[in-house]
Amino acid sequence: MEKETPFEQPTLLLRIKEILKKREGEIEELKKLKKELEEIKTVLEEKVKERTKDLEQKYTQLEFQKNESDRISKMLVRRDLQLYETKERLEEALRESNKARLESEKIKRSLGIEVQARTKELEGLAKSLDIKVKERTKELEESKIALNSILEDIEDSRRALMNMLEDAEDGRKKVEEEKNKTATIIKNLADGLLVFDQGNKLSLINFQAEIFFQMKTEEVMGKFLPQLAILPIFKPLAELLLKETAGIFRRELQLKENLILEISTIPLATEKEKLGKLVVLHDITREKAIEKMKTEFVSLTAHQLRTPLSAIKWTLRILLDGDLGEITPEQKDFLEKTYQSNERMISLINDLLNVTRIEEGRYLSKLTLVNIEEVINLVVNSYKDEIKRRKIKFEFKKPEEKMPQIMVDVEKVGLVVQNLLDNAVHYTQPGGEIIISLNRGAKDIEFSIKDTGTGIPKEQQERIFTKFFRGTNAIKMEAEGSGLGLFIAKNIIDAHNGKIWFESKQGEGTTFYFNIPIYKKEEFTEFLTKF
Repeated sequence: MEKETPFEQPTLLLRIKEILKKREGEIEELKKLKKELEEIKTVLEEKVKERTKDLEQKYTQLEFQKNESDRISKMLVRRDLQLYETKERLEEALRESNKARLESEKIKRSLGIEVQARTKELEGLAKSLDIKVKERTKELEESKIALNSILEDIEDSRRALMNMLEDAEDGRKKVEEEKNKTATIIKNLADGLLVFDQGNKLSLINFQAEIFFQMKTEEVMGKFLPQLAILPIFKPLAELLLKETAGIFRRELQLKENLILEISTIPLATEKEKLGKLVVLHDITREKAIEKMKTEFVSLTAHQLRTPLSAIKWTLRILLDGDLGEITPEQKDFLEKTYQSNERMISLINDLLNVTRIEEGRYLSKLTLVNIEEVINLVVNSYKDEIKRRKIKFEFKKPEEKMPQIMVDVEKVGLVVQNLLDNAVHYTQPGGEIIISLNRGAKDIEFSIKDTGTGIPKEQQERIFTKFFRGTNAIKMEAEGSGLGLFIAKNIIDAHNGKIWFESKQGEGTTFYFNIPIYKKEEFTEFLTKF
């Protein structure tokens, strides 16, 4: 092996020095690069801090929107995590750079390549981070705009809600005013008012009702009907309300000697449930007193007229029969007309007396078990001559089976048949037809009389059973008549717990019906005690 010459050794040292000098230059470059990376890091950290501070301020402003704030908070946490990861990557890069610097003396070329690659990577990361920050900033701006829109909607909703509350308050005041008006009207109403709930507990009583019952509200309010029935003054009304089950009814009730009330009940209910009932107490004491005076006057007048009319009747009859001597045909015709007029007067007096007895509630007097077919035959026989004279076809359709005996006032039921047959005869033209039918039902006996007469105008049919009413077409045909016959007939049938009704068409005829229940004597007596 050859030894180096003295001239070759200095050359080698120079080369080593040059290499070392170059390496020191590279190290300086690495230091500069490291410094630049640290500056980039510092700038990034400052940007991150500024952005973090800005986001925290925005977060504080939007704190009241909880759900949106949580979302922003989560985004910030994710951003911090991303920044933290980026920081870790930078630190790792710096560590690797230091490692590269230590190894650069041995592997210059590989170190240079690695530093360049790492630098590019860091630059890429920095650019990527900046892009992400910009994107996140844009997202936050969009969130801010959305939140502002939500806040505006909330403000609009708040204003709308305030307007609704104001309207509701105005409505409440109006309702309160109407309630006060209603309370004032109820308090000052001339009729007494009682309101019971669905459990029959008294929930309202007005001032007039307090006067009727001579009690204060606090004494009866909140009590149930059975409890009110214990009070003597309340007992008649309470018993009536407990007994009645119909929805709407009207009854007269004498509360005390000088006080008669008309009791009307009205159900209080909605479409879905029953709320209770309203009881209206109308004072009819004065009307009843006037009605009684009128009835007494009519009764007295009728009785006073009956005696002289009976005397006139028998006097005329004596004259017509020739008991006082022969009379000329002209005189007889005159006396016959006078006799018929007197008979009509007696009939009117009898009708007035019947009406008086009906209003006094003492109409049924002689109740007997009878076959109603016999009663009808008696009336029909008395009209045969009149029917024949008027040339009216007549038929009595008798039942095939034997009719059971029923408990009736024969005279009064005969009067019903007479009134119905009399109307049929007088309002049926010659050549017309009258058919009487008698049928037995399961629990009653039904009578019907059909004619082909003038009929009843439809607009007047609802008044046909009222006192003194006569149809306009009936007045034209038969000027005379009291208008009491059907009123009396209805009250007689009602008194027997029966029902009377009719079917009619003007110009074609009318059919009247009535039925009477089949009672045993003891059952009818029990019915009369309740009537």
